[in-house]
Amino acid sequence: MAEQITSLLEIFDIVTGETSLVRQFDELIEAPNWTRDGGGLIYNAGGLIYRLDLEEGTIRHIPTGNCTACNNDHVLSADGSGLAISAGTADSPVSRIWVLPAAGGEPQLVTEEAPSYLHGWSPDGSTLAYCAQRGGVFDIYTIGRSGGPESRLTDSAGLDDGPEYSPDGGHIWFNSSRSGRMQVYRMNADGSKQQQMTTGDDRNSWFPHISPDGRQVVFIAYRAGEVEPGDHPPNKNVELRLMDAQGGEPRTVKELFGGQGTINVNSWAPDSRRFAYVRYLVN
Repeated sequence: MAEQITSLLEIFDIVTGETSLVRQFDELIEAPNWTRDGGGLIYNAGGLIYRLDLEEGTIRHIPTGNCTACNNDHVLSADGSGLAISAGTADSPVSRIWVLPAAGGEPQLVTEEAPSYLHGWSPDGSTLAYCAQRGGVFDIYTIGRSGGPESRLTDSAGLDDGPEYSPDGGHIWFNSSRSGRMQVYRMNADGSKQQQMTTGDDRNSWFPHISPDGRQVVFIAYRAGEVEPGDHPPNKNVELRLMDAQGGEPRTVKELFGGQGTINVNSWAPDSRRFAYVRYLVN
């Protein structure tokens, strides 16, 4: 008998420490993005992209043209007008990066090479940051919003993933297994001055997301020994951890059953006080 997945879309308030349930889904949904106007959450399910209106509770499918195999790497532009997605098509199922209007429309291909997994969009709208496998190795790249040549920013041993711009555009945060454990790093937007921001051998830390005010970073962590450093599977006991963007010891703010799909992309509210995530029940 196939497992039944229940997805619980929730919001965490970092000031009160309280959690609120937005909606329960009797299917797998992943990776909420909070819209720039604060009114909705965008997520993927079944290869498609949807928008949940937080006030009305209604759900609307966002048309993505021939991109019907959208994965959990999707990002909104800083002005809220654009949506960038990682997706395959019927003709080419491997993930590439595409850009379309936030309300939906015909996607425009950005990355010719694959696989490419989107994570960041520069605040000025000009550049996308992503993880890509080239020559059998996963590193971090950037590319112009309309495509063109890609720039490789990392070349260390191990997996580099999850690149995301700081709100001022000066840094890119990412995660890397170059130390033997998956840790959170920060570098200048041009790839220089790569700096490790978390330490310790007890956790593998993934997908750092910077609050809109640039002060806090939330990320997901797996317990060491339960997963390999370069793996971020679903259906694991994980932690959501919060740290100061200038560095310092992170603190665990939430323990839950989740992993892949929980918080792959930036899900901070515009007020920098709340973030959305997905936890799962498996029956």
